[in-house]
Amino acid sequence: MLSLAVLVSGGGTNLQALIDAIRQNKLPGVSIEVVISNKPEAYALVRAKQAGIRTELILKKDYESRQAFGDALLGLLKKYNVDLVVLAGCLFIIPEQVIQGYKNRIINIHPSLIPAFCGNGFYGLKVHEAALARGVKITGATVHFVDEGCDTGPIILQKPVEVFEDDTAETLQKRVMEEAEWIILPEAVRLISENRVHVRDSRVYIDRT
Repeated sequence: MLSLAVLVSGGGTNLQALIDAIRQNKLPGVSIEVVISNKPEAYALVRAKQAGIRTELILKKDYESRQAFGDALLGLLKKYNVDLVVLAGCLFIIPEQVIQGYKNRIINIHPSLIPAFCGNGFYGLKVHEAALARGVKITGATVHFVDEGCDTGPIILQKPVEVFEDDTAETLQKRVMEEAEWIILPEAVRLISENRVHVRDSRVYIDRT
């Protein structure tokens, strides 16, 4: 059994994709043990409760330092015996001690084809606004392991999505979610659950046999 903690800050559409995949038996041997948010108003918490998943709220303002916040988050993950941490629209920087404690066991979904439109300041609609401003014809989504950098960890999966001439940031965001994010995030979790994802020299190799 692969136990997940899903960290969220917003609506939780990627969380829902994981919940749906589990319900449809597309992720055998995978369970979401807890959904953790830094936003009490995050609709992702409602999705989790509707699915019978335990939730936790962790607020930076409740801790005197980043170290204390990181220790608290690490403690939550250990409390739920988490094997894999999934960042699904998580809009806070993961503390270093958590990254070290879960090396190559934290994954993130990013709404572009890394290394394009990623790094500091690129999140949510801002990613799609930048893609449209640059005039790219293809965008997409990336699932990657999380390291100490911002969107710099080893890439697991990517999926391209066509950009249309009449796209707005909102229409492009919706299509990237539907055609890429909701597909490759569950797929990455499945591959990891089957022990088919291996990291060597900062690159991911997938056992396709």
